[in-house]
Amino acid sequence: MINRTLIISLAFASILACSTSKKEGTVEDTSQMTTEPTVKTEQLITGYEVIWGMDFLPNGDLLFTEKKGKLHRKSGDKITEITGLPTINTSGQGGLLDVRVSPQFNNNGWVFISYAGNYPGGGGSYHLMRFKLVNDQITEPKILLTSNSANTMTGHYGSRIDFDEAGNLLVSIGEGGATSYGGANSPNKNAQDVNSTWGKVHRITQDGGIPAGNPILPGNTAPTTVYSYGHRNPQGLVYNPFTKEIWEAEHGPKGGDEVNIIKAGNNYGWPLVSYGVNYDDKPVSASPTMAGVTDPVHKWIPSIGACGMAFITDKKFKSWTGNLLVGGLALQYLARLEIKDNKVIKEHKLLDKVGRIRHVRQAPDGSIYVSIEGPGRIVRLVPE
Repeated sequence: MINRTLIISLAFASILACSTSKKEGTVEDTSQMTTEPTVKTEQLITGYEVIWGMDFLPNGDLLFTEKKGKLHRKSGDKITEITGLPTINTSGQGGLLDVRVSPQFNNNGWVFISYAGNYPGGGGSYHLMRFKLVNDQITEPKILLTSNSANTMTGHYGSRIDFDEAGNLLVSIGEGGATSYGGANSPNKNAQDVNSTWGKVHRITQDGGIPAGNPILPGNTAPTTVYSYGHRNPQGLVYNPFTKEIWEAEHGPKGGDEVNIIKAGNNYGWPLVSYGVNYDDKPVSASPTMAGVTDPVHKWIPSIGACGMAFITDKKFKSWTGNLLVGGLALQYLARLEIKDNKVIKEHKLLDKVGRIRHVRQAPDGSIYVSIEGPGRIVRLVPE
């Protein structure tokens, strides 16, 4: 005879196991969310030039940079300019680039910016600077990272800043140098030179030190700030809060924009291989893959002009939660990438043809801030 009490107990145990086997906030949990959100777009500011970077102070104020060398604070409806910036080199793709607020701001008061400066003897240089804000004035500036050679092509500075779970700085820098021409015979091997600042993702402490776990790269005997190498022009960088990994997006040449998962010590190939071709249509490499080179998890042919990145973590975005957003400069749309098992399984277009999408950030309230060019403006995506 069937024991009804046992059947009921087993059924309850099964339900309980299903309800507790997936932790709230994990990718597995959010993958069950199938309802599409209704999203409205609100314009917050307009009338600026290229708004390159943006981040939020703990009180909700928005900091944003203009490439032309200005840093602003938006507090409510009031926007003020921050004074005391260093000399900024705005030629070519240089200028005032990213801005990030320390996750420990309430304790240390630190803000970080990346920018192009002037290299001694000519050309551009890359700088990462830390400072404090006092009454909209920069104080206690400290250079944490600077390039060790000149950028004479005035392009490919990168650059994005993020933080890992331990609070270390993650910094992407383009390959700089004299040319962006790819191939085994390229005269610019900065990205493959593990002792060059250029063409790298760096990982440093907020004091500018070398964190435990940084790799010892080929030919070196000790770790440096370099975490990965072989990057062309990485203008997207974000720490994945779901998998605790670093994700990066970089410009290919003509085609071949990439999304990469960054691993300590890995080589990502530039200028030796690419899924794109040079601007004169000559191939970069006979094959886009090579032994010892990490392949991208996603690529675009033609190039979208991959720029700022953000993971959607707020569950108010329903089925979009866990998706990766990537700005597109050349093709002028915001890419929404569905991710499963660290693979991009589908791409969607948002804000199509509204202008060059320079950056995207998720705000503390969960809404998505997007900077768009022509004119420079910031819009907010809010789930209803």
